[in-house]
Amino acid sequence: MAKHIAFAGKGGTGKTTIAALIIKYLVANKKGTVLAVDADPNATLYEALGIEATHTLSDIVEEAKEKKGLDDSTKKDYIENKFIEDALVKSTGYDLFVMGAPRQSGCYCFPTTVLKNCIINLENNYDYMIIDNEAGMEHISRGTIQDVDTLLVVSDGSIKGVRAAGRIFELTKSLSFDVGEAYLIVTKIDDPAPLQDEIDAAGLKLLGVIPYDTLLTEYDLHGKPLLDLPDDSPAVKATREICEKIL
Repeated sequence: MAKHIAFAGKGGTGKTTIAALIIKYLVANKKGTVLAVDADPNATLYEALGIEATHTLSDIVEEAKEKKGLDDSTKKDYIENKFIEDALVKSTGYDLFVMGAPRQSGCYCFPTTVLKNCIINLENNYDYMIIDNEAGMEHISRGTIQDVDTLLVVSDGSIKGVRAAGRIFELTKSLSFDVGEAYLIVTKIDDPAPLQDEIDAAGLKLLGVIPYDTLLTEYDLHGKPLLDLPDDSPAVKATREICEKIL
């Protein structure tokens, strides 16, 4: 069964960047088979990885809704078959699928249920699942994250960011799914010492710090995949240290 590593945090903290760099570490060090799950409706993980994702899980859900003559059972089979055929992207060292944004307003419960089922169906095919979730707390309330081995809550180097991370962690503890270990990662700073009191109050163990890295800005500006970052990149080195602690 795959080891689930999931991300949470407010927008702009660097969740997707760290997810991509952990995938880079797993692939480069041949740690096992990897499935990258872009579970953010505003999908960006595939861009960080330099992958083209032309068909999303949400696309398939909408196609199933428009198909005439499908009852609930055949609709489920249709979605699962189309998912494997069209949405699961094979890349070098890892696979990827993208949840995608809903086409219609209203409840997002059905796509979330489909996402959870897809994860369950793929459990035994991979050693690791890296699950990049949307910013904020709604995906936690919906139960998008379930049965997580390692939850990485990401904050920027601000007091407000660390407090938001603490609230996210408190929410996960109040809901009915299992989180094995939960850690805090702080980004865009070199020294977390001034934040230590807030980190302690958040109840999360500080796993590591990802310093500001000009290469990340450069790669983003030019649309270059983060997997191509050099090994001496400050962000890559910091992520390597984090991976060696949790893997």
